[in-house]
Amino acid sequence: MHRWLLLFVVMTAGELLAGTAAVLPFANRTTAARPSQTNMDWIGESIAETVRDALGARGVVTLSREEVEEAYRQLNLRPRGVLTAGSVLKIGEALDAEQVIYGTFEFSREFSSEPGRDPSASTGPQQGSLKISARIFDRRRLREGPEFIETGSLEDVATLEAHLAWRTLSLLAPKLAPPESEFRSLRSPVRLDAEESYVRGLLARAPEEQEKFFLQAARLDSHYGHPAYQLGRIHYARKEYRQAVEWLQKIAPDDVHYREASFLLGLALFQSSDFAGAQKAFQTVADSVPLGEVYNNLGASQSRRNLPQAADSFRKALDGDANDPLYHFNLGYALWKKGDFAAAADRFRAVLDRTPDDQMATLMLGLSIKKQGPRQGDARLETLERLKTNYEERAYWELKALVEPSSPGPSKP
Repeated sequence: MHRWLLLFVVMTAGELLAGTAAVLPFANRTTAARPSQTNMDWIGESIAETVRDALGARGVVTLSREEVEEAYRQLNLRPRGVLTAGSVLKIGEALDAEQVIYGTFEFSREFSSEPGRDPSASTGPQQGSLKISARIFDRRRLREGPEFIETGSLEDVATLEAHLAWRTLSLLAPKLAPPESEFRSLRSPVRLDAEESYVRGLLARAPEEQEKFFLQAARLDSHYGHPAYQLGRIHYARKEYRQAVEWLQKIAPDDVHYREASFLLGLALFQSSDFAGAQKAFQTVADSVPLGEVYNNLGASQSRRNLPQAADSFRKALDGDANDPLYHFNLGYALWKKGDFAAAADRFRAVLDRTPDDQMATLMLGLSIKKQGPRQGDARLETLERLKTNYEERAYWELKALVEPSSPGPSKP
């Protein structure tokens, strides 16, 4: 059954969901009293990123930062502003999130008491205490959970964020929460200045500013995968595929972006004509997340290498979505290359049933009916495989949670 039809059927059957979680940027209360502290807004975004990554890595389906930003924009809410309970409810409704995690942070500077020194002078950005307050709003039950707080020095912000993330997971999905000692070991330590640069890159609007901050973060901490992932995306969007490959290959298997980065890596390698590398990257993703787009691109990589298993990969893609004309075309093309003209013609007819103006499918249907196979030197009929560039992992986990309510969501790669 088409996966989206199955999703609709199960949803309308009234199955209870574990729910999708939205993590909102934490508001900077410091700015209300000290306008000069607006440059510390990155901390609120960093807290949200850490909590979002931690929940996603342990199986909670979370909404992306971009989706949260869009909800703020639609509701005309100030990004990273202090929210009322009503605003939180509206954001949850706009995102269709079952659970909304939100909160604030406040930074208090420490001042020097040395003789002869101006007591109002700052001792530096790392000299001060940080207070983080968080809440979970259960939209399904219209109930706001109790406030939980983390306090410590700014230089220990990574530790504070990790502990807050563990507490959030323990409250939101206690069965998915490991012992805290194990949870702490799941996140490799990241330099504070590298994390700041990375988050400032996320907040930047101009592409050149984003790239500058991500490059700085990558230089400051070469083991930090998040900026490498973003740089890979930037280069791929520019069609600078070899540079994209260089960055995406740096993403470690334990990074929360690993599967999506591997999918993008496969696309970049494919566009660089490294079809064996692309096949390996897509197979890595398919082993964990059997999405139609992954099997389709895996089949395209195999087809470029003239491997017989390409047709099987395209069939798996088609099993996931029998209405997608792209999957029908690719399977038809693989069958045509093998000389299975009758089966190929069926697939090209299926394409034209859905997209009657597809001229290439019309041409391939004619060749299949005439039983005319590939001809050496005919460039028109070479490299016709069609790629999928979308990657919908979250939709897969949402469907899996519906069909198998007791199964965990996306696990650590």
